[in-house]
Amino acid sequence: MRISIKIKFSIFLAALLLLTVFILSLLVLEGIKKNQQVEVEQYFAQQATTANVYFIQTIMAESNKVPQTFLASKGKEFAGQLELISGQSVVLYDQDGTIVNKDRSIITSDSIKKTLAFALNNKTAYLTDKDSLYYMTPLRTGNEQVGVVQFNYSLSKNLAFYNQIKQLFIYIGTGVFLLSFILAYFYFNSFASGIIRLNETVDRIREGHFATDTLARKDEIGELSEGIRVMSEQIMKTMRDKDQEREKLTLAVHKLSRLDKQQKEFIGNVTHEFKTPLTSIKAYIDLLEMYPDDEKLMETAKINIQSETRRLYEMVEKVLQLAALEKYDFEFSKEKVDVQQAIQLVLSSLKGKLDKFGIRLETDLTEAYVEADKDCMTIVLVNLMDNAIKYNKARGHIFVKNDLKDGQVIIEIADTGIGIPGEVVHKIFEPFYTVDRNRSRENGGAGLGLSLAKKYAETQGGSIALVSTDRAGTVFRISFPAYEPTKTRK
Repeated sequence: MRISIKIKFSIFLAALLLLTVFILSLLVLEGIKKNQQVEVEQYFAQQATTANVYFIQTIMAESNKVPQTFLASKGKEFAGQLELISGQSVVLYDQDGTIVNKDRSIITSDSIKKTLAFALNNKTAYLTDKDSLYYMTPLRTGNEQVGVVQFNYSLSKNLAFYNQIKQLFIYIGTGVFLLSFILAYFYFNSFASGIIRLNETVDRIREGHFATDTLARKDEIGELSEGIRVMSEQIMKTMRDKDQEREKLTLAVHKLSRLDKQQKEFIGNVTHEFKTPLTSIKAYIDLLEMYPDDEKLMETAKINIQSETRRLYEMVEKVLQLAALEKYDFEFSKEKVDVQQAIQLVLSSLKGKLDKFGIRLETDLTEAYVEADKDCMTIVLVNLMDNAIKYNKARGHIFVKNDLKDGQVIIEIADTGIGIPGEVVHKIFEPFYTVDRNRSRENGGAGLGLSLAKKYAETQGGSIALVSTDRAGTVFRISFPAYEPTKTRK
């Protein structure tokens, strides 16, 4: 999800101001807290010195100058005088940690006990508990500790002052934050608005709308806006020139491509279709030269040569008609075609070629009819059968069968030929593509057989597919819609 630059600016500005106010407040409040702590420590350090001096002076004035005995007998009075001098509540302990001047039940806190144990070890310690501070300092005569003096100090005034300053920072910080944010927002908003307008301009250019405005700014954003405007105008001019040239070039290429395609298709189709009957005629002539005394072969050859000659003559007539009409596609005449008979006629015309290469033919034909142009049907079958012979192995095998299934007449032609490599299977129906170029030249192939077969099959509503191919051979499947008398009468 895209976030607007205005929102990003606002969030960043708010975060920056909040961080600044927070850090400033934190530093000031922490300074106040440390200052209060230092003042309290200095104050009680002076009170501890005063207590020790007063203790020594009091003992020196007494006839009994033993500190332990003095604390036991007059410790309560000494603590009272010390409270008057310091102005603080005082608790006096002897060296055993026993309270001298107050009820012993006041020591209820484990924290106070731990702090007292620390102070009895001739060290100064203090404990802060909520709004009270307990300051404990050793009571000494010379270098000998005789007890502990505890000053009880209320921190309520310090806490009240700290909280007052804290509250003041909250109010002032909030006001400064809001004022700074508003002023900075309007300042940065002008930059954000300029960037957003530039982005909208770029989006319009991306969509093909090249008319742009210039921002009235005298900074880098204004210069960028002017640069985008100039660039947009140059792109618009370049695209107009490019479109004009492309239209001219497209028109020229289209004309040349159409002429070239028509010429190639015309020449390729004619050449390929002329070659097939000529090949059959040549095969029978070769057989007659090999077996001149075979009367049965002579009769078969005569019939098939006449048939192929007639077919060749008809094709020449069509070519001449197409040339005269400047037309490159055959006009189709659909009729009811007996598939079984059409297959047998094609196989009969190719028998000489089959015998020449010693290829064994097997068929499994059933009665079926399709509605198609008979010549187109013959072209499809001849091309596939011719390939099955051409690319078969010596003394190989061809199996042809047909079937009727789901309203489709299925014809399968399987051979035991050299197969088609897997990496070129997708190219076999392309015009002029041959799998084995050396063998194609040997047999006169131009790579148009499968392309023409596919084209003619599809013009009749059918299809051709490669079912399988490997070293054991190849299987092609032809499918045509079955003949439907009721539909035809309509």
